[in-house]
Amino acid sequence: MFIFIGFMAFHAGMTKQLFDAARKWVGWVPGGLAVATVFATAGFAAVSGASTATAAVFSRVAIPEMLKYGYDKKLAAGVVAAGGTLATLIPPSAIIVIYAIIVEESVGRLLLAGFLPGAVSALIYAAIIIIWAIRRPHEAPAVKGYTWKDRFAAVPGVMPIFAIVAIIISAIYGGWATPTEAGALGAAVVFVIAILNGASFKVIQASLMESAKLTVMIFSLIWGVLIFVRFLGFSGLPEAFTVWIVSLNAPPMVIMICILLAYAVLGMFMDAIGMLLLTLPVVYPAVMALGFDSIWFGIIVVKMAEVCLITPPIGLNCFVVNGVRPDISLTQVFRGITLFFIADVVTIGVLLTFPEIVTWLPDLINK
Repeated sequence: MFIFIGFMAFHAGMTKQLFDAARKWVGWVPGGLAVATVFATAGFAAVSGASTATAAVFSRVAIPEMLKYGYDKKLAAGVVAAGGTLATLIPPSAIIVIYAIIVEESVGRLLLAGFLPGAVSALIYAAIIIIWAIRRPHEAPAVKGYTWKDRFAAVPGVMPIFAIVAIIISAIYGGWATPTEAGALGAAVVFVIAILNGASFKVIQASLMESAKLTVMIFSLIWGVLIFVRFLGFSGLPEAFTVWIVSLNAPPMVIMICILLAYAVLGMFMDAIGMLLLTLPVVYPAVMALGFDSIWFGIIVVKMAEVCLITPPIGLNCFVVNGVRPDISLTQVFRGITLFFIADVVTIGVLLTFPEIVTWLPDLINK
């Protein structure tokens, strides 16, 4: 349903309007189109909830615009692949729900906890793009010439997106719909908005077909990955990793960093769901015994799963970008995410140093 929301919004022109508004508001900064892509993917992530759908949609919307203005192909592909991962952290997020089910934690509190870390991730992505563009302006030129009138004129076009986000979030946090039901409700709302905007039968048909194609592609990749994960499970390698790390005689934070390093290694060969299913039954009790907060650890683990979506050799978002844009080789896509991998390391360091970023919002709501 969330994938359908993404493609319906794309074919109805909502995604283009979102990206256009972001371009007019932040395009003037160094690397402005790449920064606009980050903010647009963050906004779209709150609607689609699926990182692969976000990456696929913005491969069609943002990459052509960036290439038109002379952006480096690697950077254009990398920012879309990395921007898509924000849907893993920003609610609604399937990975967060899976973590909650595995460890029997509150889904609502975990989803709330993902907001601020998701915003921090987007801001750090934007900051590292600006730094890169200042050093290499020819690879990421700014886009100027928009007036304040142009910027404010673009705002009404993004209001349907915000309306869908508000409906999905209120449905989940109001307790009157499950995340699955909220996805169906969001799909119905975006369908009605598309009809009111004059979407034709061909637009609806294209949205359904592309949703089906992307779903098939994702499941085909996941089937292969899960078979590999099963073999790894039989080998005992994940359990050996976690048992060895937890048994280290070191301060809790050092052990936590070692656990995250193990996730980084496992994420190179596993999908996020398989990694969580194999490791959490072993790692989670040890982490709780070390005195760490369950909500905080969940967001950290989900952030690591987010990193795994762009790390070779199994970086699902990179395969999606390459599938939509075969003119950009998989090697170029993987080279393009290097900058954002560094940004993710910085983000994880910030969340480790300031755990209140994760726990503040759920604690505030529950007061």
